[in-house]
Amino acid sequence: MSVVLFNEYPTADGRKIGEILLNSERSLNALQLEMIDLIQPQLDAWKDDDSIVAVVMDSAGSKAFCAGGDIVGLYHELKAGNTDELPKAFFGREYRLDYAIHTYPKPIICWGSGIVMGGGMGLMNGCSHRVVTETTMMAMPEVTIGLYPDVGGSWFLNRMPGRTGLFLGLTGSRMNAADALFLGLADRFVGSEMRTTMIERLQAADWQIEANTAVNQLLRQLEQESQALNSAQPQAESAVRNHYDFIQQVTDHDSVADIVAALVATETDDKWIQKAQKAIGHGSPLAINLIHRQWHRARHLSLAEAFRAELELSVQCCRNGEFAEGIRALLVDKDGTPNWMFSSLADVDQSKVDSFFESVWEESPLADL
Repeated sequence: MSVVLFNEYPTADGRKIGEILLNSERSLNALQLEMIDLIQPQLDAWKDDDSIVAVVMDSAGSKAFCAGGDIVGLYHELKAGNTDELPKAFFGREYRLDYAIHTYPKPIICWGSGIVMGGGMGLMNGCSHRVVTETTMMAMPEVTIGLYPDVGGSWFLNRMPGRTGLFLGLTGSRMNAADALFLGLADRFVGSEMRTTMIERLQAADWQIEANTAVNQLLRQLEQESQALNSAQPQAESAVRNHYDFIQQVTDHDSVADIVAALVATETDDKWIQKAQKAIGHGSPLAINLIHRQWHRARHLSLAEAFRAELELSVQCCRNGEFAEGIRALLVDKDGTPNWMFSSLADVDQSKVDSFFESVWEESPLADL
């Protein structure tokens, strides 16, 4: 069975809806290079097919849309010494696909139900219409594996309210559907039971009008129906919105060491803050520095510039051992005790941080974006 399935659903007026179904349920639909290499040409073909009016991006199973990239497979390649060409190929083709989704000329509806992390966030964020459900759980938890929020994260984290994007990158805090809507990571909330209904409505929609308008009208109606059906149930609140003032306060420092110190020094019984404190305490001190610097560097970059900068930084992360060590501790040996390059933020050599931002090549493989 293919790791990605493609379907075409006929519409009432003779058009078609394309569907991309991530089909690796056992791995929580972790994004593999094989998946990327299947999705890209299919999107290209549908872009030029006048009968395709919109695309749905979905996944097999109910647990996860996509729990991130297949970094365990990448780990074994890195340990085998493939620290240049393979990372360049994997991240280069992944970011090219993400960019293609961001700039796609037809509506792409992402059904972001269940776990959406890392590489899954990259796929979803570029879609024109992003749907979350009551089971949605998002995160950019790269700090725990010695990496940084990539897949366009340096671009979209900078477009969140205030410094919430920086805080979420540093802590890897989890987000629910309400958080996603507040932060601009999602456009509509629809109950998970309405997925099949959405496909049926897309088939029955009036595609004589402008395609994005048709999709907006349809999703608005589904959202309203979903709210009516679930009106008796308490709606989840946005923890990020509720902690916005706190986030602004602790991140209002010039150095990342001072930001972390302010967060860790906070005495509170608030479980959400305690989780953030614990996560940043277990994160890579080197990665914390990379995240802080990349967030500031990318503040005024275009989307294409951000992807090019991320590709260089990701290859540099693969050349150094921190990323591989983080994967080993969390996902391979699962001992939860990574041997980070620096034992604390105070020990981080800033010249080492500088080296991660050195150019890898004269012309980027993504120069044509």
